[in-house]
Amino acid sequence: QVNLVQSGGGLVQAGGSLRLSCVVKGFTFSSMTWYRQAPGKGRELVARITQNESVPNESVLEYGDSVKGRFTISRNNAENTVYLQMNNLNPEDTAVYECVARRENLNFWSEETQVTVSS
Repeated sequence: QVNLVQSGGGLVQAGGSLRLSCVVKGFTFSSMTWYRQAPGKGRELVARITQNESVPNESVLEYGDSVKGRFTISRNNAENTVYLQMNNLNPEDTAVYECVARRENLNFWSEETQVTVSS
């Protein structure tokens, strides 16, 4: 069975932290991307981790400008899981978040999880 299971969303006060997890079941993946979409806005890339095929256990990290320095994406290969640590959250981070695993030319999407940051 192939699927992604995202967890970790919720309600937090401004300045607080949350950690999202995305567990990949049934396949290996080359990259994982988190997107978010706030009410009335378009989908935004939050972070991406891409396996460096030339260097084992090395990944390339990318972040959206609005989260740089506050969010950290990491990967646990043994658990086939990717984490998004979100620190110093602010109300502008309020959105639904989705993780997307990519394998070759296919994208696999998780269900949405809501992150709400109160002021």
